[in-house]
Amino acid sequence: MQQTINTTLLIIGGGPGGYIAAIRAGQLGIPTVLVEGQALGGTCLNIGCIPSKALIHVAEQFHQTARHAEHSPLGISVASPRLDISRSVAWKDGIVDRLTSGVAALLKKHGVTVIHGWAKVIDGKSVEVDGQRIQCDHLLLATGSSSVELPMLPLGGPIISSTEALAPSALPKHLVVVGGGYIGLELGIAYRKLGVQVSVVEARERVLPTYDAELTAPVVESLKKLGIALHLGHSVEGYEQGSLRARTAEGEALHVEADQVLVAVGRRPRTQGFNLESLGLKMNGAALAVDDRCQTSMRNVWAIGDLTGEPMLAHRAMAQGEMVAELIAGHARRFEPAAIAAVCFTDPELVVVGRTPEQASEQGLDCIVAQFPFAANGRAMTLESKSGFVRVVARRDNHLILGWQAVGVAVSELSTAFAQSLEMGARLEDIAGTIHAHPTLGEAVQEAALRALGQALHI
Repeated sequence: MQQTINTTLLIIGGGPGGYIAAIRAGQLGIPTVLVEGQALGGTCLNIGCIPSKALIHVAEQFHQTARHAEHSPLGISVASPRLDISRSVAWKDGIVDRLTSGVAALLKKHGVTVIHGWAKVIDGKSVEVDGQRIQCDHLLLATGSSSVELPMLPLGGPIISSTEALAPSALPKHLVVVGGGYIGLELGIAYRKLGVQVSVVEARERVLPTYDAELTAPVVESLKKLGIALHLGHSVEGYEQGSLRARTAEGEALHVEADQVLVAVGRRPRTQGFNLESLGLKMNGAALAVDDRCQTSMRNVWAIGDLTGEPMLAHRAMAQGEMVAELIAGHARRFEPAAIAAVCFTDPELVVVGRTPEQASEQGLDCIVAQFPFAANGRAMTLESKSGFVRVVARRDNHLILGWQAVGVAVSELSTAFAQSLEMGARLEDIAGTIHAHPTLGEAVQEAALRALGQALHI
């Protein structure tokens, strides 16, 4: 019989939330054990955020080279490009390996004990891993989320999830993406830029339905320009003999020939497989219910990240993990972010931070809404991009900024400035009065604030 391990903090899950909590706990001198059944870094580092952005970069580089082989307004001509997808995947895997190795090194540096294996919860203070019992004072659940599967499209063979899509051994001729959300579109656009014929089947009447139509319009325009076929308002019925079957609400049938189908219809909290149900924790739908300190309904049992529901974002999980470690160390903390940026790495990119105009209106707030187009931004022009805009939402009475939205090339890099302005309680005058470097995309942020004040200079 193995000896029982005793620790102050036991974390189940080594994804962004779990490993950040462990590192911070180590910094604070809290004895910590981290249990991970797969690779450190979780979905984000291994089969999500990082590898998808690497594949998107490969696709963009190949696409731009192919453009130059045909016709380039920049005067660049190159021979017809070729793609070795195995080398592309190896490059992507190299990035992932460096990052996960870095996480392991940081955990070791801060004295965290890492146990590789699948945890089985015994009670709120004890867990078993491959026959090894671990006793703890605090249990932190950070098990993340998993892809939603469709019963009519069981995974296997030509039916793949985002995991398989990020590590192709060969590219299909025609990929059908089921789901028009951010995961499906990010991967669908990447595959199209790699030369694959792509079709998107979405049950709702438009893609990216969680974003407003004005914000997604440039993305829809880009999809059409890339030649991606959109089949909206279609519910999938199945796939057989190389053909995907779908149907509209009116009963109109659709058959799309494809040699591969990517199921990307969302993610759900990973509550199964750890015996969490034995704790009888309060639920919030399919997610664990937590308070503003990430405490569950059981004392000294905490939960963070995707396990606690939307928004399922790595940076939310990281912030929650850091907070929980500090709470266990006796610090006074609450999870009350003014805003958490949501970024969609489509072409063009999307950013939403804080309230949208519609949300502000629903809450009965009298707001100023103003936007500045990238068509009037010099830096955007030099990046061969004129579509998109920056939009600001602010109270009319005191000009307090409530939200930012942006669509355009590289707008993901503006997300920090957006979130920071909300955290600091900035007003329109603060942004308008800050000197922004020229020429940068950030000038559109200042111009949006100026326009809200009736002082726009370049439009």
